[in-house]
Amino acid sequence: MKLKETIQKLGEKKATALAQQIANKMGLDWKGCVSFVFKIVANDPDRVPGNIGGETDDERTVIQKWLQKYQVGMDGRASKRTSNPPGTIADPIIEEIISARLTKLTKNDLKKVTYAHRLGMSAENILGLMLEEYLSINLQKYGWHCAWGETIKSVDFVNENGGLLQIKNRSNSENSSSSAVRDGTKIEKWYRIKADRIEYMWPSLNKICGTKHLSEDNFVEFVNSTIKSNPDCLAVEKENPWQ
Repeated sequence: MKLKETIQKLGEKKATALAQQIANKMGLDWKGCVSFVFKIVANDPDRVPGNIGGETDDERTVIQKWLQKYQVGMDGRASKRTSNPPGTIADPIIEEIISARLTKLTKNDLKKVTYAHRLGMSAENILGLMLEEYLSINLQKYGWHCAWGETIKSVDFVNENGGLLQIKNRSNSENSSSSAVRDGTKIEKWYRIKADRIEYMWPSLNKICGTKHLSEDNFVEFVNSTIKSNPDCLAVEKENPWQ
């Protein structure tokens, strides 16, 4: 049984009561953010991710899977996670291509280029997590709660009054499926930075969320403090020559 089918079968009240019961047994604070996030999917099955639930699941197990997905996402936030280095090796032909164009580069230069690129990819991999956690910390007291673990379809934050918000890091990072879901809906969208120039969009987010303090300077400060307190959130390969 899929979660969407479960909610349609039980209805909002029964599904929410069952979710609260399961969350309490799991040790999840139902009075915290999770209740507001579940309320959205319980009231609108079209917001339910389609990958939760299978043939052997009943109402209880499928709701538990949603709650576990939420918990894993919350526990995997940047300040708590230990990131893994890239699982693939660099293709040697890349250095050959670069050296054919930039002939003055030494083998050591090329090695540094390779590992700088891999380190950059690792940083990009956690950028979204950094942004998500920064917003979670700064928006919660304004009634906005993070849908950890992609537990709402194409929505990243929900407001206690029912508002929906989708965030992206760059203006060109949205995919067509997430765009289509918003057609005719009340989902707000926001991205942090323009893709073709350095222009930050924090003023528009402050307007959406009813805040004044969100800014790039504060985000940079959060990133630095998070890396300092939990350096393992950024994976650095042992053989990386830059460390």
